[in-house]
Amino acid sequence: MGSSKPYSATFPPEARVPQDHPLRPIRKMVNQALAELSGQFQAMYSREGRPSIPPEKLRRALLLQVLYTIRSERLLMEQLDYNLLFRWFVGLSMDDKVWDHSVFSKNRERFLHSDLAAVFFGRIKAQAATAGLLSDEPFTVDGTLIEAWASLKSFRPKDTPSPDAGSGRHPEVDFHGERRLNQTHASTTDPEARLFRKGTGKEAKLCFMGHVLMENRHGLIITPRLTAATGTAERDTAERLVGDLRGRQRITVGGDKAYDTREFVQALRALNAVPQVAQNCTGRKSALDARTTHHPGYAISQRLRKRVEEIFGWIKTVGNLKKARHRGIERGGWMFTLTAAAYNLVRIRNLAAAVSP
Repeated sequence: MGSSKPYSATFPPEARVPQDHPLRPIRKMVNQALAELSGQFQAMYSREGRPSIPPEKLRRALLLQVLYTIRSERLLMEQLDYNLLFRWFVGLSMDDKVWDHSVFSKNRERFLHSDLAAVFFGRIKAQAATAGLLSDEPFTVDGTLIEAWASLKSFRPKDTPSPDAGSGRHPEVDFHGERRLNQTHASTTDPEARLFRKGTGKEAKLCFMGHVLMENRHGLIITPRLTAATGTAERDTAERLVGDLRGRQRITVGGDKAYDTREFVQALRALNAVPQVAQNCTGRKSALDARTTHHPGYAISQRLRKRVEEIFGWIKTVGNLKKARHRGIERGGWMFTLTAAAYNLVRIRNLAAAVSP
C-alpha cells in the first residue's frame, strides 16, 4: 500500500475558506501590519533555548478573540483546536497542535514592555490613511466607563487589613452606611480601579475610563486610551489626545456636554483647535457663545459626533470589553488598544466594500 498524504495536504485551510469570506480582507491587512513588525518580533525573543510560539500567531489569535466575542483565552484555544476558519486565520494547518492557553499569560509582559498593541494600531491606521480613509478634520472626543475586574467587597480602607474569609468563599463585608472614597479606600483586587458614579441616581462601580479620538468623516479611531476613572479624566485625556496631533492645521473638535467647561474650551483654543462641544445650560452658562454655535459646521459636528457611540457599543459588545478582562491600567489599556485596532479593521473592510464595484 502506498503512503497516504497528510490531512492538511489533502484539505488545506486556505482552499476551504470562501474567497468572499469577510475575514479575508481583515487577514490581508493584519498580515501586512505584522510583516512590518517582524523586526520587533525578532528582537523580543532569544535565538537560544526552546522554540517559542511565533508572536504573529499569538496576535492573530487574540484578534479572533475580539472579533468573535470569545470570553476567555482557554475557550479561544478550544475553538482554535477544531475551528477550520480560526486555524486558517492564525496560520495553522489541520495537523498543527495548538498551544496551551497559559502561553498568552507568559507572553503578556513581553508584549506590554514592547508596546506592541499601540504599534500595531498605528500600522492599521497607516493603512487606512494610504487608502484615503482618514480625514485631517473634524474630530470627536469621548469617554466611556469600563468596569474593573473587581467587586465592591474588595474596596476596603487603605490602612485596614483585609478581613478573614473564614470558611466561606467571600469574606463577610458590611459597608452600608460607610462613607467610601477613593482617597481613603482602594480595591484589594485591583488597586488602580476607582469607584465612580456615571451620574446622579446611578450606582457607583469600580471602573476605568476608556477614551477615543475619532475622525468624523468615516468614524475611524485615531487614538485610543485607557485611564483611571475620575471626574476630570475625560477632559484631561481629550486635551492630551488633541495635543498629540502634531504637524496639523487648525482643527475642530466635537464632544458631549461633559466637555462644556471654560477650562477645556480655553485649552482647546490654545492647541489651535475649535471646540464644538454640546452646550450644557442646565443651571449654568455654557462656555460657548453664538460665534461658535451659529456656525454651520457646529450643527454638522454635533450630528457626526454621535458616531463615537457606535465605537463604544462595538467595543463593549463584540469586543467584550464592557468589563475589563485584565487588572490594572497597563494591561487593560493594552487590551483596549488591541480592541480599538480590531474595530478599525472591521470599519476599513466595510468602507472598502462599500466603494468597490
